[in-house]
Amino acid sequence: MTKKEEQNQNLGTAASQFLASLSPEERETSQQAVYRFVRWYGGDRLFSGLTAPEVAKYAEQLSSSDTDYTKKLEIVRAFLAYARKQGWSQTNLATHLKAKKSKNNLPITGRKGLPETVTLTRQGYAKLEAELAELREKRQELTDEIRRAAADKDFRENAPLDAAREQKGHVEGRIMELEETLKAAAILSAEGNSSRKAGIGDSVILCDLASSEEVHYTLVHPREVDPIKGKISDVSPIGKAIIGHGEGDTIEITVPAGKLRYQIKQLRR
Repeated sequence: MTKKEEQNQNLGTAASQFLASLSPEERETSQQAVYRFVRWYGGDRLFSGLTAPEVAKYAEQLSSSDTDYTKKLEIVRAFLAYARKQGWSQTNLATHLKAKKSKNNLPITGRKGLPETVTLTRQGYAKLEAELAELREKRQELTDEIRRAAADKDFRENAPLDAAREQKGHVEGRIMELEETLKAAAILSAEGNSSRKAGIGDSVILCDLASSEEVHYTLVHPREVDPIKGKISDVSPIGKAIIGHGEGDTIEITVPAGKLRYQIKQLRR
């Protein structure tokens, strides 16, 4: 391949090459996030034409709808770094794919905008409870670690102390968020919707009307999102398009590359 051809690599081909370079296990867990990124801009879009502001905006739309999006960002960052190494992009776009930050430099969690009632599935509620218990134990461990590090009288270059304090700050923030979420939570009933219209807790099978490809999603509250398991937020672009529709309905999702059209093939609780 000539240098000019390398620079003119499109996103679709680049994604295939990147995934082919991974181990089978990594490929299986990465392809959903990579292909979603590609579909967002269009597979024919040239990598050389992708700009830093566009990449930053993509990160923002993920963080605004998903709270558990760290893994997704890591996968796309790896893809962008690979593209730079291959010469498809003249800049390292991976550095522009960052989690949105708040004024105190912690990831925005949406705690200020927390609704009075947070609807969660029973499984999601239990998962948050388990995470809270684990973080409370971690907080105590960090407290002990800070105490030991502070015993070192040389504070000029006490990296362990600084690292422990920073990590504890993140843990404290997440604990506060989880406590508020669980306090405001309403556990979703296991009974199905009588109207058979999609809502939180429903699993759906969508059929891409352009490629006939089927995708499976479960609609959950933003705090239960898990892209690897197909759990998407009800306020994400796809989630908002699905909510309120039933089996057989056609939905449209607007992305930079145009409109994606799906048919809801199956809806179940």
